[in-house]
Amino acid sequence: MKYIKNLKSGIFLLVFSIVLVNNAHAQEVWPLDKCIQTALENNKKLKLEKNNIEIGKEKKKQVKSNLLPKIKLVADYKYYIELPYQLMPMSVFGGPEGKFKEAQFGVPHNINANVQLAMPVYNPQIRSNVDVAKIGIQLAELKYQMSEEEIYFEISNLYYNAQILLSQLDFIESNIENSEKLKSTVELLKENQLAMGTDVDKIALQIMQLQTKKDLIKSKYDQVLNGMKILMGVPLDEKFDVTHDIEYKDESNYSVKTTLDIKLMETKDKLLRSQLKAIKKSELPSVMVYGSYGALGYGYDKSPNEFLNFYSMGFVGMKATYNLFDGRINKKKKNIKKKEIENNALQLALLKDQNNMKLKNAQLRLSVARRSVETNKSQIEFAKNIYDKTVLQQKQGLASVNDVLMADSAVRQAQQNYLSAIIEYLKADLELKKLSGNILK
Repeated sequence: MKYIKNLKSGIFLLVFSIVLVNNAHAQEVWPLDKCIQTALENNKKLKLEKNNIEIGKEKKKQVKSNLLPKIKLVADYKYYIELPYQLMPMSVFGGPEGKFKEAQFGVPHNINANVQLAMPVYNPQIRSNVDVAKIGIQLAELKYQMSEEEIYFEISNLYYNAQILLSQLDFIESNIENSEKLKSTVELLKENQLAMGTDVDKIALQIMQLQTKKDLIKSKYDQVLNGMKILMGVPLDEKFDVTHDIEYKDESNYSVKTTLDIKLMETKDKLLRSQLKAIKKSELPSVMVYGSYGALGYGYDKSPNEFLNFYSMGFVGMKATYNLFDGRINKKKKNIKKKEIENNALQLALLKDQNNMKLKNAQLRLSVARRSVETNKSQIEFAKNIYDKTVLQQKQGLASVNDVLMADSAVRQAQQNYLSAIIEYLKADLELKKLSGNILK
């Protein structure tokens, strides 16, 4: 009894140790939603686009600040080593007309300190520039959303590829297991002189080929995960797996919406037209008020008449500016901007035509992929039935090892075709979501 009790304790400890080891080596499984959310939070390109939005907002504030009054303090001190000369008409002092006499005026010490104010009253170009800055923010936000779509699209594609590779690994392991069983059966038949040694060698060769293919697919799987990690903004040593189950849902009835690339082109058209408006308004007069208040100081430093006196000074004024002739620069700017607007309209029309064509092609591709998935799924069951029957016949001596290997190859080919059909469907569905404007719904 004591021996049995110790044996049970030993078995319990062994099982517990195995569980601990398996848990230590187990990797967390990340669903697609988690991968996408992690990428949207950590992707460096998205962070750059988000910073561009903030830069655009700051530029708008900068442009709007030109409408506010500007106040500055100006102080100036001069010491004249040589006082400036003035020419005085000699007729002022009773001399002849047309004759002048040089004279030095002023004192060596000159101090000027004042507060200056300038404020635009009417400046249509500044207000137009504010509108341009607003549209610039809209463009930055659309580019950010486009980057989000791009990340969603790339992560999803890589995730699907990883799932396909993982499924291939499962299939290969299953095939290796079946081949090992077949090898054991043929070895028994060989011992009873019912099979040849070459039959065993053929199965052993197939097992080695499957093992090599397994290692290759495992390497590809790790490479795909590394690509996902870069997009997700996580360290390369982060350990996780994708889910084994491939979600195959037929949800392709998407309402067609305006895609972000078309919205971007339409917003660019608004920007160009706003820039053209700003050019036109730059031809209008601008009005500003300004003023200054301060003190002037004059000093003399020679004995016995030293002094330093200050005198108040202030004024207000209004200034209007209007370009009578600018060398036809504005006209050339307007012509260039009109051509840019025309080119943008042509690009927008071309983009809409291309998107409509891609949308129809994606719908056709999805329809074909859907039928292909169903067809290949039934082919797998058909190939498995043939394989099982062939193995049974081989045990009864009615089929050769080559027949079994061919049947096994047909199963693996059917499995591969099914996986290819699924990934084609998922990618076609993803493409249709993108082209119909539903990828981030």
